[in-house]
Amino acid sequence: MSLVDRLAEAHIQKAQASGELDDLPGRGQPLELDDDSLVPEALRAGYRLLKSAGFLPPELELVREIREVESLIARLDHGEERERACVRLNLLRSRLLSRGHEPSLLLERGEYRDRLIRRLDKED
Repeated sequence: MSLVDRLAEAHIQKAQASGELDDLPGRGQPLELDDDSLVPEALRAGYRLLKSAGFLPPELELVREIREVESLIARLDHGEERERACVRLNLLRSRLLSRGHEPSLLLERGEYRDRLIRRLDKED
C-alpha cells in the first residue's frame, strides 16, 4: 500500500470513528464501481476525481470515441456502414495525432497489429 493510500485510509478510519460518515447518502448500499483496471494505479484517483466532476479532457474524449468506433467496426460486416465507420476512425485518430497523442499503440504497430490484420484479411 502506498503512502497516499495509507494516509487516505487513516483519514477514513478517523472519520468513521468520530461518526462523520454516519449520515452519508447511500450508506449501507453496494457501491457501483467502474472498471478502471486498465488505468495505471498512480492515475486512478485523479481519473476518478475528474470523472465524478463530469470533466473529461478532450484527448481522453477522443480516445473514448476511438474505442467506441473500433468496437463498432469489429461488430460490423463488410459494407458501406463499416466503410463509413473506418473513415470516422481515421478522422478521430488524425485529430488525436494533431494534438500530439498516439491513438492506439497496440493497433498502430507491433505483433498485435499484424495478427489483427491477418485475422481481418481471413474474414474477407
